[in-house]
Amino acid sequence: MAKTILAIDDSTSIRQMVAFTLKSAGYAVIEAADGQEGLEKATIHAHDITLILTDQNMPRMDGLALTRALRSMPQFTTTPILMLTTESSDEMKSQGKAAGATGWLVKPFDPHKLLEVVKKVIG
Repeated sequence: MAKTILAIDDSTSIRQMVAFTLKSAGYAVIEAADGQEGLEKATIHAHDITLILTDQNMPRMDGLALTRALRSMPQFTTTPILMLTTESSDEMKSQGKAAGATGWLVKPFDPHKLLEVVKKVIG
C-alpha cells in the first residue's frame, strides 16, 4: 500500500506540482488549500497519513499554527512535517523547528530534491 502524504498549499499550481511529483514516485496524496483545511483533512485521515508537507504563508491558518495544532494531537506527535515555503530566513526556520517541523524546503522546489528529502524522511 502506498504511503500517504498530506500536501497543503494555497497555491493551486504549487499544490498540483507537488501532488504530481509525489504521485509519480508512487505516493498517495491528499491535498488541502490552507492550514485549516489541512487540519480538517489530517484529522479525518489521521491513520493513513505518513508525512505532512505544508506551506507557511496561507490564509485562515499558516504553516506554523498548523504544525503546532498537529503536534498537540497524540496521533501526530511523531508524524514528519516538512515546511515547503518561500520563507528562508534563519529566524523563520527556528520558529518552524520550535513549532515541531521536521524539515524545511524552500520554493521554488526541485522535484528531484523534494523526492530525495521525502524518501529520506519516510522511505
